[in-house]
Amino acid sequence: MNPSLRSSPDKDNETPTYQKLASIFVALIAGVFILFTLRETLIPLAFSILLAILLHPVCAWIETHRVPRVGAILLSILVLFIVLVILVYVVSIQIGSFADELPRITEKAEVLLDQTLTMGERYLNISRTQQVSEAKKYLINALSEGRAVLLNTLVTTTGAISTFVLLPLYIFFLLLYRDFFRRFVHKAITGVPNEELNLLLKKIYDVIKSYLSGLFLVILIVGVLNSIGLLIIGVPHAIFFGFLAGFLILIPYIGILIGSVLPALLSVVTLDSPWYAVAVIGAMSFVQFLEGNFITPNIVGSKVSVNPLAAIVALFLGGQLWGLSGLILALPVTAILKVIFDSVPTLEPYGFLLGEPVHEVAEEKLEEKKHEFKKDFQKKPYRRYRNKSKKKPEGSTVPNARQGGDIS
Repeated sequence: MNPSLRSSPDKDNETPTYQKLASIFVALIAGVFILFTLRETLIPLAFSILLAILLHPVCAWIETHRVPRVGAILLSILVLFIVLVILVYVVSIQIGSFADELPRITEKAEVLLDQTLTMGERYLNISRTQQVSEAKKYLINALSEGRAVLLNTLVTTTGAISTFVLLPLYIFFLLLYRDFFRRFVHKAITGVPNEELNLLLKKIYDVIKSYLSGLFLVILIVGVLNSIGLLIIGVPHAIFFGFLAGFLILIPYIGILIGSVLPALLSVVTLDSPWYAVAVIGAMSFVQFLEGNFITPNIVGSKVSVNPLAAIVALFLGGQLWGLSGLILALPVTAILKVIFDSVPTLEPYGFLLGEPVHEVAEEKLEEKKHEFKKDFQKKPYRRYRNKSKKKPEGSTVPNARQGGDIS
């Protein structure tokens, strides 16, 4: 298992169990309340920490070329800004070309609606008037519910956008004061040696960096595969929808399926057969199967080793707590918590619970073998010169050279 942060005074045995459980329960309630109440400030700060860790290698590389730290940080943020501007520009072009086809899509949708009403009238014996009235009723209910959700989303998004303006400022100071923050951790946790704290911080940094860098590569691969599949099927704007579904893997397990809904609906409207929609969903489901079983495990690796059940629970909790931002942050935050749990002796069982069963059981068996080998080694110490330490048989007349005997 991972080395633990063991403090010198062991007070856990002196604390009653009920007091420990009560303290944990109160701490969880207080933590959830603080996270929900201060979400407009904490969400941009959390994204700033992730982006600062992602930009740290770029900043460190620029600093090696004798550029001052402030200049290196500004150049790193400028690179990030240029990449985001290029992405927004490409997406806006695709949306503009998609908007040009809206009249044709609307016309096709009217024809499809007329065919649906005709089929309902012919096979279900429901008049067109009744079908339209029922559809209007369900549509009005959906719009009324959606309006409340949209209003709540707009209010939250407006506050979040105003706070996200501070992202470059947060990133700048996080990169500028990175050594200062490490020293703060050393001073705040006094019962643990600095070497173990540095090891823990390095593990957290490696987990986030591995997750983010691997995630961008996975998005690129999945976007290319989705685009190829949609191009083969013949869906309009295949590249746009392919990479849109690729970006939606930021929401693990369900992102690509959500991204397949739009091209499937578009294929139903613009193409001649509904089987095209089935082909779209099938192709994207196959890409998601490849992404979940081969692409992500081999690229992101075992550093973010969180089992699927824990990941799904974390997704639901993150979504309820912070919405879409919580869905995006759920997996890296859970991986960070696992690293911390594995390093604290009293929390180590919870780290074991979050991890992949195969990896955790293999590590447990390895630790057991090491412990058994250490016990055997202490009981039967290894003798380096066993052959030389063997006693001579009794009655041996072999002369000893030190006693002056003749050995010729």
